[in-house]
Amino acid sequence: MTLTQIEYILAVEGSGSFVSAAEKCFVTQPTLSMQIQKLEEELGVKIFDRSHHPIIATEMGKKILDQAKKVHYERNVIDEIIFSQKDELYGNLNVGVIPTVAPSILPKTLQSLVKKYPKLDITVSEMTTATIIKNLKEGEIDFGILSTPLFEKTLKETVLYYEPYVMYASAKHTLLNKKIIHPEDLDVNEIWSLGDEHCMRFQVINLCGKQKFVGAQNPFIYNSGSILSLINMVDVNGGCTILPELALSILPENMLEQVRYFSDPSPVREISLVTNKYFTKNKLSIAFMDSLLANIPESMKAKNKKRRVLSTS
Repeated sequence: MTLTQIEYILAVEGSGSFVSAAEKCFVTQPTLSMQIQKLEEELGVKIFDRSHHPIIATEMGKKILDQAKKVHYERNVIDEIIFSQKDELYGNLNVGVIPTVAPSILPKTLQSLVKKYPKLDITVSEMTTATIIKNLKEGEIDFGILSTPLFEKTLKETVLYYEPYVMYASAKHTLLNKKIIHPEDLDVNEIWSLGDEHCMRFQVINLCGKQKFVGAQNPFIYNSGSILSLINMVDVNGGCTILPELALSILPENMLEQVRYFSDPSPVREISLVTNKYFTKNKLSIAFMDSLLANIPESMKAKNKKRRVLSTS
């Protein structure tokens, strides 16, 4: 068994396709298939069930793949050992981040990273939670920044900060008569929220407790993927929305008058850096975390027991 063959079988497992795996490994499909067949003949077992689409591993293949991941991880550890001794940071870093986090923290984070590490090639993509999890498992991205906990055994979570939620209401909304609001003050049926593919939607539903959603008090349904869109919908059509506190940085000062904070324990979301459990680019991840946390208020980094972390499901 060679390291190249290990790379090939892991690529097939991740993509479920010999064609996609070959593209990922930058080889032709016949070359990849021949190497995997050669490995299967050497081991005397079938690693993949080719009659299934997408292709899946056989029972014995699953055991081989589990061990192959450990070998691949140890191989990467050697690279990390060498890399950690160098003064400069360089190489590629692929990051997935949920849309409700990206606008408030990424611009300054990336600016500082590029300035401090000019040889570092960073690719950041906005993705839903489900897409980030899928890409982490398949090795398509190095790490993700998203709301946790995820309860995924194959992924490792490192908590970055706890971000409070706030309410943003239309200018004449009665809730603005209150200085501080309670979750029970909210009417779930007048809250503009993100679409079902966003974990923040379910956190908002959990915030509203036992209230039942019976239909928005508007003549249309709007499934948004943007916090800015939610704010615009509130301003034009009334009602309110729930925002992560760092999103307030994009609002002009006069609009902050339409924001209200929740009573203690304030509802928060937990934001973490998530990697595959076999992730080895530790020096790069530390550099990214340090740059990101430099733009996070100290109060959010501290663990406050009075805060209530909302579930992502």
